[in-house]
Amino acid sequence: MHPAKPFHVDDRETLLGFFRARPFVTIAAAVGGRPFTAQAPVVVRELDFGEVALDFHLSRGNALAPYVVQGFRAVALATGPDAYVSPDWYGTEDHVPTWNYVSAEAEGLVAPLSDAEFVALLDDLSAQEEARLLPKTPWTRAKMSPGRFETMMRGVIGCRLSVERLEGTWKLSQNRTAAERAGVVAALGDHPIAGLMRDL
Repeated sequence: MHPAKPFHVDDRETLLGFFRARPFVTIAAAVGGRPFTAQAPVVVRELDFGEVALDFHLSRGNALAPYVVQGFRAVALATGPDAYVSPDWYGTEDHVPTWNYVSAEAEGLVAPLSDAEFVALLDDLSAQEEARLLPKTPWTRAKMSPGRFETMMRGVIGCRLSVERLEGTWKLSQNRTAAERAGVVAALGDHPIAGLMRDL
């Protein structure tokens, strides 16, 4: 995460909402002395006693999959819109180019899901994403041939990242004057970053 405090976000509901809105994340881990990354869609789970988890699945062929049973620490990164910012847009002198962006990180231990939790993940993930396609009639596994779902499940492994750290970076020129920010917003036009800057 960006070290500058003006960009730091630690509001739990904001960050969980961001993961829900952008559930396709990058999982990064160092296992056995090697760095690994994987990409996976997640379902946010708010568990008992205020605990939070990100449930996801990996192909059995994924390089991280063999390590899930023993467990490993990982970071899940969700990214949002981003934009290059030209120093010319500030309307003041002696600045350098930069990049505005929005991202969130969740860090914790990854462990395997039980069979029941894994089935629930796959059903909930489908429901989560099919809901974004309304008014399309949602797809469910009931549309599959008998036994096919169970056969396909054998090719993937269900995982849970138990969140211990949750934080974000909303780098939207908060360290600039109102006039400089207005110049960036005007130059970006209808870019999503300009909308986020206006909403601050």
